[in-house]
Amino acid sequence: MEWNAVIEFISPELLVVVVACWIIGYVLKQTPRIPDWTIVYIVTVVAIVFAGLLLGFSVESVIQGILCGAVAVYGNQLIKQAKKGADQ
Repeated sequence: MEWNAVIEFISPELLVVVVACWIIGYVLKQTPRIPDWTIVYIVTVVAIVFAGLLLGFSVESVIQGILCGAVAVYGNQLIKQAKKGADQ
């Protein structure tokens, strides 16, 4: 599945949530007291809350929040692995 297909599943007004989650994930990664394994869960919960606030809390907003969190984490990993591959 290509990147554009994934983005089509997310409501356009929630792209700001993806960016916010990406930034939050980056900040959490720099925080020594937060274990790496918890970052994906924190980002997902934040995305669900933001999506609920923007769309109104419903099943759809929860799904949209999960998608936003997933795209933020995936995008971060994509860039990280691309840099790692370029260094090798």
